[in-house]
Amino acid sequence: MDQPLILVTNDDGIGADGLAALAESAQDLGDVWVIAPEKQQSATSHALTLHKPLRVSDHGHQRLAISGTPTDAVFFGVLHALPRKPDLILSGINRGPNLAADVTYSGTVSAALEAAIIGVPGIAFSHVSPSAEAHDYRDGSHFAKTVASRVLEDGLPDGCYLNVNFPKVAPGAVRGVKATVLGDRYYDDCLVECTDPRGRPYYWIGGNGYKFNDVPGSDCNAIDEGFISVTLLRADPTAAQGVELIRQWGLDGP
Repeated sequence: MDQPLILVTNDDGIGADGLAALAESAQDLGDVWVIAPEKQQSATSHALTLHKPLRVSDHGHQRLAISGTPTDAVFFGVLHALPRKPDLILSGINRGPNLAADVTYSGTVSAALEAAIIGVPGIAFSHVSPSAEAHDYRDGSHFAKTVASRVLEDGLPDGCYLNVNFPKVAPGAVRGVKATVLGDRYYDDCLVECTDPRGRPYYWIGGNGYKFNDVPGSDCNAIDEGFISVTLLRADPTAAQGVELIRQWGLDGP
């Protein structure tokens, strides 16, 4: 019987330490391919490159870089590069958190979303510390192997994927794991106005403010308390009450 085929990607780029740690953690679980963006693709969300060609470069055995987004990497891997449809897609380990509404912006999470759409179990991994060095990924990569092994064995519900975040704590100091819902994170310092050398204003979106409202059972609360958060997300964003609401508006009819 063939080994499980595992595709590993990210949005921090092919040279990221977190990608190397995640790929290494998966080596004992199956046949690992790494296909990742050639450069930083954070906050690209679920974007596909449709209006320019994709370029691919070889970075060693079963290791490719692509000139596009994490979603492009999954597309290219599944439709062209891999010998067959993968059994599991892993994304990360991202340098910085992907909590609450971050999941709508994140290229890391969107690779796992794409996995769910094409019918493959997908897991996104992120480390809260934006300055994480390679040694900081030890706890994360160990847990990544644990949860990936479980998903290979048991699968995930159809159309679902996992979003995993690791807290900013010293190696070995993680308090445990919590199953969570998305929290309520917000930014109030993420737009900076500056002036260029010619006196013209420009604006930079960013900021490191980590602020959230208290939502018991949420990913934000778990991370703040020193726990790993594991959140099951759905590819289908349909609101359950949507059909009835639209009917109440009188818009549902022949």
